[in-house]
Amino acid sequence: MRATARGWTAVWLVLFVLVQVAAFLVVWRVAVHTGLGQWIDTVALTGNRIGQDRIDEPVDRILNAMSVVSLLAATIVIGFIALMRGRIALAITATLLIAGANVTTQLLKYGLTRPDLGIDLERIYAGNSLPSGHTAVAASVAVALVLVLPAKVRPLGAFVGAGYAAAAGVATLSAGWHRPSDAVTAFLVVGVWAALAGLVLLVTQREQAQVSTADAHRVAAVVLGVGGVIALVISGLALGWLTDLRGVAPQALSRRALFVAYAGSAAGIAGTMAVVMALVLAVVHRLVPRHQG
Repeated sequence: MRATARGWTAVWLVLFVLVQVAAFLVVWRVAVHTGLGQWIDTVALTGNRIGQDRIDEPVDRILNAMSVVSLLAATIVIGFIALMRGRIALAITATLLIAGANVTTQLLKYGLTRPDLGIDLERIYAGNSLPSGHTAVAASVAVALVLVLPAKVRPLGAFVGAGYAAAAGVATLSAGWHRPSDAVTAFLVVGVWAALAGLVLLVTQREQAQVSTADAHRVAAVVLGVGGVIALVISGLALGWLTDLRGVAPQALSRRALFVAYAGSAAGIAGTMAVVMALVLAVVHRLVPRHQG
């Protein structure tokens, strides 16, 4: 891989880190430290009661599958796939991505504070829940899997992984375990670690490594990215419509308003994961070239 191409790839990865860190700070600041942000989160969480009886079973299955044991098993499988391909550095980096993202998520969750603004009275003693640990588990495994998969099946892995992680994020909302902002920030934490893992792979890459444009999967990346942006726009419009009702207590809102809050938040969760995965898919062929050299 040419030095110039490697340099530009490094620039893009650093940019990805900075943008996602900035996005995390904005979401955290608005959702946790402003009355409007806390109100929207609370309304969305209240809206999860609509039709909850019908989705309790699948939601429980998704969330129960995300345990420490399952995370370790998934990490071992991902490392094994990389080793089977003869990629020792990739196996180590993918493992560090999963570990780093999940440890960072837990440190942030217990290190950040949530001020009581008198809005979410039902959870006043629950404290901070941002970012979501379950969501980080699903997203980190999904992203790491895309890194280690052979080029031919990466697009399939990206779509399945993004869908799985998005479903996990929405499931935490549906179960009442986490607010929408918790899932969104978990995806951003994983995205930051994915970019950092990319920098590590770039540094350890051999000079004679050959990158194939056939492995770029630009169409799949664009579909994921555009789909994610559309979902985020829908989310913004839905949550923007709610701001006119800000003076109403969440429990006193109509069924329509609660559904808009829940559906809009779910769209925001899914859209964020789609964009993060699109960024990973767009650059992974330069980080894990088909020919190591």
